Amino acid sequence: MKKPVYMDYAATTPVDPAVANEMMKYLTLDGVFGNPASRTHAYGWQAEAAVETARKQVAELIHADPREIVWTSGATESDNLALKGAVAGRQGVHVVTSRIEHKAVVDTCKWLEGQGVEVTWLNPAADGTIACDQVMDALRDNTVLVSLMLVNNELGSITDVASIGSELRKRGILFHVDAAQAAGKMPVDVTSMPVDLLALSGHKVYGPKGVGALYVRRSPDVRIEACIHGGGHERGMRSGTLPTHQIVGMGQAFALARAELEQEMAKLEALREAFLEGLSSLDGVSLNGSVTRRVPGIVNLSFEGVEAESLMLGLRDLAVSSGSACASATVEPSYVLCGIGLSDEQAHRALRFSFGRFTTEEEVAFASSQIVDVVSRLRAVR
Repeated sequence: MKKPVYMDYAATTPVDPAVANEMMKYLTLDGVFGNPASRTHAYGWQAEAAVETARKQVAELIHADPREIVWTSGATESDNLALKGAVAGRQGVHVVTSRIEHKAVVDTCKWLEGQGVEVTWLNPAADGTIACDQVMDALRDNTVLVSLMLVNNELGSITDVASIGSELRKRGILFHVDAAQAAGKMPVDVTSMPVDLLALSGHKVYGPKGVGALYVRRSPDVRIEACIHGGGHERGMRSGTLPTHQIVGMGQAFALARAELEQEMAKLEALREAFLEGLSSLDGVSLNGSVTRRVPGIVNLSFEGVEAESLMLGLRDLAVSSGSACASATVEPSYVLCGIGLSDEQAHRALRFSFGRFTTEEEVAFASSQIVDVVSRLRAVR
């Protein structure tokens, strides 16, 4: 059976073969299979050394100190740890976030509201970004945390977190940023981007699923309460036996991303232009998100007069998404698209196309021609 062309890289990336090969060395008896917390023999020491090498590789991509990297099971756990850990035990506090954050932040903030935390939900601009002035206007005397994503997972729009972070740093307010869709797709530098807590994911950067990290700033020191308790691993912030093979995979993936960032960004920009050019013969196609402040690998489009579900059924040779993979089981319109002002009808006509490291020019040309054919056919039978 012929596989469809994969255009859902924002949902997950395939593991890079070099990453998979490295991971295999940390699973079996003839490899480094020990528990990194076993400090009494060589098996544990070797595993610990591998974990620390990977910690350094992840830190280097975002220009952090390796001691600021805390391993988690993924960006969802990182977001939960950051948000819950920052407000734990504090009464009468206020948090600021936006209506188009990832579900990991939206649902956690809703949970915090149930615990008595006040939450202000910012409305984004029509291009899916949050302005610094909006954040500043929402701050109160009891605001302890602001949480915003760097790159929106459905739109690819980039929020200027550096400016926001600079203002929050002056006021002593913690800033959490979900960077799952940013790492490996654009420069991320915590030395010039004043953030306190930053969530990362392995499987969005050609690493394995089930592993992520939370950057926790050390200077000045950020304190968060643990959500998972046990053996006191990860400096007491996240207990649990570390999955050495997955961590090694994430480290290798981030090292590759660092080495290839500029070339990959240029390649994706060229693929994006070719994809949109291939659709230029179609009328009634609108881009959702920012035209300029965005990463190149995510393109969200609405097709006038065509339901996204019908279009996806017609595009059987393409693997695409009508929104975030975390919400793809629902028939409700995307809350992100509705959040930037689209009507339910417009949101139901939108598809997200995302490409990456292994996407070819031929695949992009095939995809755009398929879309033109199917949209034209569906419009003809309206």
